[in-house]
Amino acid sequence: MSESHSLYQGSVKNSSVEQKLGTARQPQLTQVKQHGSVYWKKGSIQILKNASPELPLHQLLKACFAVSNSPIWMDSSTTSQCSNLEKAVGGAQRLAAITGSRAYERFTGNQIAKIYSQNPEVYTQTERISLVSSFAASLFLGAYAPIDYSDGSGMNLLQIWEKVWSASCLDACAPGLEEKLRSPVPSHSVLGSISPYYIQRYGFSPDCKVVAFTGDNPASLAGMRLQEGDIAISLGTSDTLFLWIQEPTPALEGHILCNPVDSQTFMALLCFKNGSLMRERIRDDCASGSWDEFSKALSSTVAGNNGNLGFYFDVMEITPEAVGIHRFNSDNQKVSDFPKEVEIRALIEGQFMAKRIHAEKLGYKVMPRTRILATGGASHNKKILQVLSDVFNAPVYTIDTANSACLGSAYRAIHGLVAETNVSLADVVKLAPEPRLAVTPTTGAEELYRPLLKRYAELEQKVIYNPTSSCPAK
Repeated sequence: MSESHSLYQGSVKNSSVEQKLGTARQPQLTQVKQHGSVYWKKGSIQILKNASPELPLHQLLKACFAVSNSPIWMDSSTTSQCSNLEKAVGGAQRLAAITGSRAYERFTGNQIAKIYSQNPEVYTQTERISLVSSFAASLFLGAYAPIDYSDGSGMNLLQIWEKVWSASCLDACAPGLEEKLRSPVPSHSVLGSISPYYIQRYGFSPDCKVVAFTGDNPASLAGMRLQEGDIAISLGTSDTLFLWIQEPTPALEGHILCNPVDSQTFMALLCFKNGSLMRERIRDDCASGSWDEFSKALSSTVAGNNGNLGFYFDVMEITPEAVGIHRFNSDNQKVSDFPKEVEIRALIEGQFMAKRIHAEKLGYKVMPRTRILATGGASHNKKILQVLSDVFNAPVYTIDTANSACLGSAYRAIHGLVAETNVSLADVVKLAPEPRLAVTPTTGAEELYRPLLKRYAELEQKVIYNPTSSCPAK
């Protein structure tokens, strides 16, 4: 298996988590990359149920898989399947309305469709299809584990509103698919007790419960402890937004997933490819490669940049699909260059305005209690964070999320044991370290940026690239 090295993270080692778990019923669960799929050969369930503790798993399971090299998130070979799926349900926007995303090549439904079309005999030999997350859970459960709502949202198959598989999407991908997937479950579900294999071979407690496994992005939302109205922004090589949304409006960009810690709400993901590398390039060109000089230049210009706006995409952007450097003066006229300090502010303001615009397109609303939780390299620069705070008109906190998905898995394990009693994740992790307040919005920021956001959104339409593919790769 391509990802088997990361399937099991071991027992929870966070000290505050250990205190809550105690020693008798430690739940074991993990997180893995989303979208990957595993194809169990007919008869494999008996091998799982009757696994001999005398043998390692790789020997026990070597004959269990109909597909020996499982497709993972990096696979982008299903463009034709994406096109077929969108066509079958009435277009890309209709598919997004049903499943939370337009068709993406790495999404599991399209991968299943490719396997069925190219190897129908392999598909026929398959009795169960797992996501990598539910596959890992199956190993610990000693039975086929169901797919959870949140990870299941990354398949282009789940009706995110009703939390059931979409018949039209299933039929477009392969016949008899629902029987091979079975019903999805809430992400906090306790699936059962640990398999006897782990009790006998590794000394697990018989009282150990297995909570539904999920993907890395949903687990990260739990690890960052987002609450309703919060935004987490990872300012890295690519910039990524995690949003907690009550009433989403799925669009052609971004993804809506079922919330892994609250089945009645949703999470959204937006990825921006031109992140820190773009900031570093402008730093090198306009601030002699110095972040101190970059920050001084940013401070020397006024918020709003006197109406000068810029779009900075060294490589083809995901959100929106655009490429190149595009500068506009206060009269919306395209210009060839800006003074260095104006260039720096145009870059930072433009990046954050794009994030707010596209978050709001997905149904996000800034609320009075909204917090922005920032992580990644640029989160150490207070001048950059001040612009972020002003553009969103919300306080910015910094968090250490080096292992947010793993920590989120530990939090979800605790939550799974008490979720049926209506205890929220926030209650479960209330003793965990709080994020640190970095900056608050400048007075008058909302009034200043509201018209600029409208202008930026309108100008963005002028720089969008017209793709030839119906199925963008990410």
